[in-house]
Amino acid sequence: MSKLGNLGARLHRGEISYDFIGHRKLWYGISILITITAILGLAVRGLNMGIDFQGGAVFTTEKTSVSVSQAEDYAKEASGHDAVVQKLGNDTLRIQIAGMDTQQSDQIKNDLAKDFKVDPETIAADLVGPSWGDQIANKAWQGLVIFMVLVVIYLAIAFEWRMAIAALVALIHDITITVGIYALVGFEVTPGTVIGLLTILGYSLYDTVVVFDSLKEQTKDITKQNRWTYSDIANRSINSTLVRSINTTVVALLPVAGLLFIGGGFLGAGTLNDISLSLFVGLAAGAYSSIFIATPLVADLKEREPAMKALRKRVLAKRAQASVEEEADARPVSDEPDDDAAPAVVGPRTQPASRGRGRGRPSGKRR
Repeated sequence: MSKLGNLGARLHRGEISYDFIGHRKLWYGISILITITAILGLAVRGLNMGIDFQGGAVFTTEKTSVSVSQAEDYAKEASGHDAVVQKLGNDTLRIQIAGMDTQQSDQIKNDLAKDFKVDPETIAADLVGPSWGDQIANKAWQGLVIFMVLVVIYLAIAFEWRMAIAALVALIHDITITVGIYALVGFEVTPGTVIGLLTILGYSLYDTVVVFDSLKEQTKDITKQNRWTYSDIANRSINSTLVRSINTTVVALLPVAGLLFIGGGFLGAGTLNDISLSLFVGLAAGAYSSIFIATPLVADLKEREPAMKALRKRVLAKRAQASVEEEADARPVSDEPDDDAAPAVVGPRTQPASRGRGRGRPSGKRR
């Protein structure tokens, strides 16, 4: 058995463990710091909305020897805006420029034709209105809200409302971090990005439900024992599913990393970046939140119940008593006599003779 497999088996059996619940304030602090950074990035830099959301023009050239960087310079000179240029498989170029109307599109088309030294009729121009982008954004928000509501209802029925709240917080945490990373990196937000965001919610929820299912199974009749608190069992549930969560996340991240770093980075396939970045960040954030956010938050909420408070008092009292007994048993017992102690008396103690009487003379009547 491999070392990781052996570690997973020992974690599952409870032979070793890490106190995730005991360090929950540390994880909360890290998550708050990351979330604040993401919100600040979103507020300061904003999202780089693609042409599908804010409207614009898309120009497609015929087969050309012009490089992508040259086409970007030509498009920026003609429009005054940054352009997204993609090289297609047949050596044609796709140039996207946001915020263009019909009149501007015709002028840019003629300028690009001069730069490319081709006939303007060979460049196809398509306009995307901002209203269509608004419809996509509204549908995306509607889908996100419906998904959240269904998740809360399902978890409240299948588990309990505290787990539903914890899962909802974890999902919001994952979305916030992913959107903030998009703002900080400056990647373009396209419909592919929306698809990626909706996809990572399922992955994040899967990891969370796996831990919740283990926690639900192990906390049956928890108040009938005095050995473990709810936080103890929650910590054991995380440890028992830890390696499984790591394996699932790594297997999912490897192909996504290939799309992001190889496909989008080295090969220059910009369309892959739209969905691969959201998947990569979302999968990593989802694995983190299911372990460090969702389950510790459930433990915090459950420990506020009167029954769980009473259970904690009983468990802590029992542990304190056991600790005292162990200290008493471990105290060494000496068989050597104490020099300061009085000697033991064996037999009846004789009374000392009176001072007025003769030594060694028995008492009696005077003759």
